[in-house]
Amino acid sequence: MTRDGRSPIVALRARGPFACFTRPELKAERVSYVVPTPSAARGLIEAVLWKPAIRWHIERIRVLAPIRSIAFRRNEVNSRAVAPAAKVIAQGGTAPHLYADQDRAQRNTIALRDVDYVIEARFSFTAKAGADDNMGKFLDMFRRRVRQGQAFQQPYLGCREFAAEILSPEGAPEPIDDSRDLGLMLWDIDFGKVNRPRFFAARLEAGVLEVPDDPESTLAMLGASA
Repeated sequence: MTRDGRSPIVALRARGPFACFTRPELKAERVSYVVPTPSAARGLIEAVLWKPAIRWHIERIRVLAPIRSIAFRRNEVNSRAVAPAAKVIAQGGTAPHLYADQDRAQRNTIALRDVDYVIEARFSFTAKAGADDNMGKFLDMFRRRVRQGQAFQQPYLGCREFAAEILSPEGAPEPIDDSRDLGLMLWDIDFGKVNRPRFFAARLEAGVLEVPDDPESTLAMLGASA
């Protein structure tokens, strides 16, 4: 355990033919950030190992393949199917129904293609950690699952239809030679009575996105560069 109570850094490699890390300010048409958001990276890590006893913290994202975009149009359903109310289940009645053919729309998507990343992260214990939980156990479990390609659920690259292949980071190529300001990027969401999105000023430096612990501390830097 390190002095700040977090584990040593572990990593995995994730790649796939398509990815879409949707910008929240562009909901009608899906437009992807050019690199994964920290929350999307956390989702990939948690797909391999998720336990109530630990919380993952993304340290950095290494971009291994040139950033390329692709645009296409898809049929999407506007509404979600809703389960019948408990009273309807118990006593009978009319259940809500959804006919996808009557409730769909065509939407444009600007996604990424042929993506390849190495994600580095650490974890800390939550209040749900038990007396038998220790860093070594979870480190061994994570590394074994990455090495064997095991996952708690199907890992995906931003959208569930864009499945990710999980690999060991050993032998991965060096990050691409690409540096650019990425502007305001979603860092993560604080879930509570009111869900609160948090943003940070993102910059890709020599193919590496460093993820700050305190995202709000970077916003002043964004204003200074504007």
